[in-house]
Amino acid sequence: MRKALYILLISVVLPLAMCGQNKEVMTMYQNQIQQMLEKVYGDPTDNQRYNANEQMVQLFQEALEQEGSIYFKWDLGNRVSVLTSSDKQFRILTWPVVRDNGEYECFGFVQSWNEKGKRFDVFQLYDKSDEVVTAEESVLFPESWFGCVYQTLIETKHEGKTYYTLLGWTGVDNLTQRKVVEPIFFRPGQSKPQFGQAVFKKEKNQRRMVLEYSRNAMVNLVYDEQFNRVVETKKVKKNGRMINQQEVHNVKEKMIIFDELAPAIAGMEGLYQYYVPTGTEVAYIFNGGKWERHEAHGRLSNPKLNKEFAPLKKNDPAYKLKNND
Repeated sequence: MRKALYILLISVVLPLAMCGQNKEVMTMYQNQIQQMLEKVYGDPTDNQRYNANEQMVQLFQEALEQEGSIYFKWDLGNRVSVLTSSDKQFRILTWPVVRDNGEYECFGFVQSWNEKGKRFDVFQLYDKSDEVVTAEESVLFPESWFGCVYQTLIETKHEGKTYYTLLGWTGVDNLTQRKVVEPIFFRPGQSKPQFGQAVFKKEKNQRRMVLEYSRNAMVNLVYDEQFNRVVETKKVKKNGRMINQQEVHNVKEKMIIFDELAPAIAGMEGLYQYYVPTGTEVAYIFNGGKWERHEAHGRLSNPKLNKEFAPLKKNDPAYKLKNND
């Protein structure tokens, strides 16, 4: 009873700690970061943008180390993604910097709970996507991150354990862009994030899913509610004997839905600047602690997907974010 009361008090008192002076400090950091963001997206040269970004990284580092900062509601528009798990175990912030030559480099932080130290630790993310050879098979860490801007945080449960999966995007360069399904994992008692996890059923070595495709194409990757076709086998009596009969049911489920990709020109396999959607949708459905691959059936709604990837204006981000912060 005392433990439950202690947890309740902590859950109430800590958010209240963001009131008053601490909130003022965080708001000051936010205002300074907003000023740097204007430079990151508005200054005319690489050097100027990266200098502003370096200052912004330092400001984020200081801000996230403030006690109670996990409860601060960031308001940075659509230029920085801020995703926080519902259990407040971690928060991830990501954003891109675009070079003059069209190449993207992503930056970010993970703020995660350290159970032993009873504090939130802060990890800076370093985009090493150009150095990762086997992207779909690699287990990565903050210092070797497969950089992208995360737009969705999915939380699923199995046998009392919570699984976290991120959906992200990055512009790569003038030829291609990527979308990523990225499991994020914390070993028991540890706060350091691990990117990539063996949660893809029947894919022995897969740790994440990467879709790379033409910069001019629009590719769907969403977590949405949709009908899943389930085949159930029942025993029925026919002509005086029992037989197995299959029945098909359409069950409404949440799933990761994405476009199947292939080169638009025959013989261009592996040259991702030629990859476009085939017109077939595929889905991942979470079942028994694993993401199972299925053919997608019967979308329940028809949202105008991917309108966030409209043609870029100079120095504007190529996405719209729906932060869950």
